[in-house]
Amino acid sequence: MKGYEPRSSSSCAACKLLKRRCVPNCIFAPYFRSDECKKFAKVHKVFGASNVSKILIEVSEDQREDTVNSLAYEAEARLRDPVYGCIGAIALLQRKMVELQHDLAIAKDRLARCHAAATVLPSPDILHAHVSLPPFPDFCTSSNDFNDIFCHSSSSQLLSRHETVDDFNQIPYIF
Repeated sequence: MKGYEPRSSSSCAACKLLKRRCVPNCIFAPYFRSDECKKFAKVHKVFGASNVSKILIEVSEDQREDTVNSLAYEAEARLRDPVYGCIGAIALLQRKMVELQHDLAIAKDRLARCHAAATVLPSPDILHAHVSLPPFPDFCTSSNDFNDIFCHSSSSQLLSRHETVDDFNQIPYIF
């Protein structure tokens, strides 16, 4: 029994909530200290004091603390989600894990493709090919022509080169 401390004259949380006198051999005292009233209230609301005492009597003494912690966790989950309890949280975590494994597989695949593309040696034609740049615009001395060139023309008129940009639509959206 970790955390078991000798009791003073105060009652345990269970006996306080049930409004009864706490006896020296109270089954709840080692696991529901006097300052843990909310913990016992939640366990009592979901399972009932009688059922909890039956469970604690059936479980060996070295496993009782783990049992109480499990009951408290399940009671908290059941109060948050009355239909599924902790199974709902487990299912949510499993679904999230599957989504993350899928995203990891996509990322590994993209990384492998990028690595494979980087290791391919360029051909000699590619090394000596000239990059064609758009023509540099003619600047006239008047300021009106300068403004007309840069402010009123679209970038597609200035640039004839089309660059390939990775779009982010391929990345799966997780919500």
